[in-house]
Amino acid sequence: MNAVLEKKENNKALFNIEIDAKEFEKAVQGVYLKNRNRFNIPGFRKGKAPRKIIELSYGEGIFYEEALNSLLPQAYDEAIEDLELEPVDTPEVNVEQLEKGKPVIVEFEVIIKPDVELGDYKGIEIEKPEYNVTEENVDMELKSIQEMNGRIIDAGDRESKEGDILTIDFEGYIDGEQFEGGTAENQDLEIGADKFIPGFEEQLIGKNKGDKVDVNVTFPEDYFEESLKGKDALFKVTIHEIKEKELPILDDEFAKDVSEFDTIEEYKESIRERLEKEARDKEEMELKNKVVEKVVELSKIDLPEVMVENQINNEINEFDYTLKMQGMDMNQYFNLTNTTVEDFREQVKPVADKKVRADLVLSKIGEVEGIEVSDEDIDKELEKIAKQYNQEDIEQFKENMKKGDLEPIRSGIMRDKTIELLLANVKLI
Repeated sequence: MNAVLEKKENNKALFNIEIDAKEFEKAVQGVYLKNRNRFNIPGFRKGKAPRKIIELSYGEGIFYEEALNSLLPQAYDEAIEDLELEPVDTPEVNVEQLEKGKPVIVEFEVIIKPDVELGDYKGIEIEKPEYNVTEENVDMELKSIQEMNGRIIDAGDRESKEGDILTIDFEGYIDGEQFEGGTAENQDLEIGADKFIPGFEEQLIGKNKGDKVDVNVTFPEDYFEESLKGKDALFKVTIHEIKEKELPILDDEFAKDVSEFDTIEEYKESIRERLEKEARDKEEMELKNKVVEKVVELSKIDLPEVMVENQINNEINEFDYTLKMQGMDMNQYFNLTNTTVEDFREQVKPVADKKVRADLVLSKIGEVEGIEVSDEDIDKELEKIAKQYNQEDIEQFKENMKKGDLEPIRSGIMRDKTIELLLANVKLI
């Protein structure tokens, strides 16, 4: 196999592969031997017809396409390695010469990884992100935990108020006609949770069990159901129950019930430590993001559209996986949000573009700086993953992982090392 680069510009490479006539003939013979049982030739038992007879009956090139297809994948892989090309899409293939006794010549045109022109990525200035944990933050977190541990009890005969949970029936009308999806029975509604149409919950304050209430609202202009956007509606509501949340007292007994601590002060201190760790983690993540954004901003890339489209496909697959983990699929999501897959692609396109540019820039910096990923680095990362997934036999897990494709793990380590290098040279202001 011989590969010749004809042209390389504008993120495209055009090259030819020449396959020796003898090598191609061997492949053709192999295809004949594999497929001869499929041919019924008069005068010959099935599978016994000579190749020449089959070719005379069906055409000389009867086995050429399959023979070529058997050779091209390996020939293509060897060619891009020899020519040091990094394709980012499937190639366009054109067979230039395919004749008996002559070398096979195939032309490939493929979009390749673009060049990255780096800016001055060392010594860049970044405003240091800072998140401080206050006593108010700790109290709010404790209050949230108190809310989660509250009991729902009957509110008695009093009027409804903010924070109550009502059990209601309702029927919705627009211009005097009931509309689809506007009716429900025994629906729980928490006043002040803002889960219903704006203005709905407030009109149920000061009411009693058994009351029938007319609630007048206007659907928002950005409501997900197209037919209801901006429409005035009347809901006839019947209140069946009024319940309230009884909150536990924030004392030492509460701390013992919800944590491993004996006193409420110890528990509050543990909450503070957790919030402070989260704040430091948030600062670190934000700083990393700012550094990456800055080095991308300083770089120049002529980005092929196909790379963005491929990343959009990755985003869709990841989102679909997340939805399925929640018991939903993409079609249900699109129906619920009144959107389409085309809308979603447009929505995630800026995110995809940003991710591809960041990956290319970080990869280039890693290459320029000679950053390497050692076997020890891979082992440490696999060990970390094993612990995350609670694998008892860590060594066996690592061996199993090494039998697969480690490139995503290697790339992730390379990315992290490159960001660490950038952080070591950043100037915080």
